[in-house]
Amino acid sequence: MVQVRVKEGLLEGELSEDEIGGKFFSFKGIPYAEPPVGDLRFKPPQPKKAWDGVRDAKKFGDICYQCILNEVDIGSSASEDCLYLNVYTPDIKPKHALPVMFYIHGGGLVSGSGNDDMYGPEFLVRHDVILVTFNYRLEVLGFLCLDTEDIPGNAGMKDQVAALKWVNENIASFGGNPKNITIFGHSAGGLSVSYHLISPMTKGLFQRAMVMSGSLTCPWGQTFEPRERGLALARKLGCYSEDDKELYEFFKRQPIEKLIGVQLPITFFEKGKKTYDLCFGVVDEKEFGNNERFIFGDVIEKLRNGVHEGVELVMGYTEDEGLIHMRIGISLEETCAYSNEFREFFVPKLISLNCTLAEQFEVGRKIKNFYFKDEVVTMDNLKELVKFYSLNIFTYPMFQLARSCSLKNKLYFYKFTGKTERNFMVRTLALEKFFGDKIPVCHADEINYIFPMKKENLKINKNAKSFKIINQTTKLWTNFAKYGNPTQEGIFGLHWTPYKMHEESYLDINENLTIGFKPDKVEVDFWENIFKEYLPKSIPY
Repeated sequence: MVQVRVKEGLLEGELSEDEIGGKFFSFKGIPYAEPPVGDLRFKPPQPKKAWDGVRDAKKFGDICYQCILNEVDIGSSASEDCLYLNVYTPDIKPKHALPVMFYIHGGGLVSGSGNDDMYGPEFLVRHDVILVTFNYRLEVLGFLCLDTEDIPGNAGMKDQVAALKWVNENIASFGGNPKNITIFGHSAGGLSVSYHLISPMTKGLFQRAMVMSGSLTCPWGQTFEPRERGLALARKLGCYSEDDKELYEFFKRQPIEKLIGVQLPITFFEKGKKTYDLCFGVVDEKEFGNNERFIFGDVIEKLRNGVHEGVELVMGYTEDEGLIHMRIGISLEETCAYSNEFREFFVPKLISLNCTLAEQFEVGRKIKNFYFKDEVVTMDNLKELVKFYSLNIFTYPMFQLARSCSLKNKLYFYKFTGKTERNFMVRTLALEKFFGDKIPVCHADEINYIFPMKKENLKINKNAKSFKIINQTTKLWTNFAKYGNPTQEGIFGLHWTPYKMHEESYLDINENLTIGFKPDKVEVDFWENIFKEYLPKSIPY
């Protein structure tokens, strides 16, 4: 047992040891804010009150209530009382304060947690860094917005800010350096990191950031008509009032089970397309007196003006990001039918929301022709559809973010192409037959080389190709956290040069690390030209 004093009181953690992570100290289930229940539902997180005596920190706290509990961590229960974090440190009293890596979990802002079923510390802490993981409010609990003082939105993002502030105030007690904090996240976690780069609430709270396969520039990164979505939810639950106070009291009274996992299309387009989108996400907050807003105004304009000054960055994506979209929403057979019947199928969301129907038909024809020429979309050429989904939903938006940020900040760009038995997403999605012997690198496959992923029961063989990629990736990531340079001191015999728009250097991360230039140039140029022609205001540079 080991005890540490934080601002709120004494914590008792434990010493852990395994063959990968070695010895490290673990502190789980630390409350970083008051439980957001009762009158605090939908409200910004409130500071945690001090406790008496010694608080046990050997078990995870509750995760946020969510609709797919059978697929999430099962080492803890789920509830609204979910604002807990976990700290893993190799040394409580190091000779020099240790760099801190603050991980924001993904899951589409509707699922996930910071627990070690997915995000254990073993691969990272062996490189002498501290890892912090945490929970935040999800879906309706974290992102319902009525544009009112009672429910202004972004509660889940403010949870993230509260956790980051807690780390700044307390991490020194665990041997960490509050002046050397790297925030990093994947998918919706990457989306979150990209917002923290421009939020006035997070300026000065971190020095480095890593954005993995998710960005506010993604089509799912900005919320469309959040109040309409909230009103639709109210109607679905039986409340037809549009009075702000009545709505607030109504939502506050609802059992949590009724609020989670409800499908809420608010347009004919959404109803018919049936594809995945974030019903509740980050919003442009309205001003109410002295309320502190997480983000407000035009986020693309904010990107054009630059992210937080001096923050060093790593960004990147995987080779086959769009594969994950093949099992979301409609069936593969319906997907083929829709793509052949409707020009709008191929139209990017932002263009569909901002352009005329005639322009949408033009865009749809151009994109379908680019990927399929004169061919009919069938089950035999779905790999081209994966490429379309990749560029539309993840890859091109990552280039938009990187190009914008690289104008004023030092940025390293990567493409992850590692292919081993740890790439389990193709099996999870039951799409092996479309790839044969080829192992794809789906959205989320790279995190299997950063975290042990106990939930997936992935075996670790120190002599395997996969372990070499684990070693390389975690060394690059932790070197960046330590020095702001992933290839500091010439590790792997490489000099990973920062990304600039004129040359677009990047690192291909595989068993063999390779420096390249202008990744996926033909496709990226095609998408860039589409947006320049039809929606130039959405390009943040």
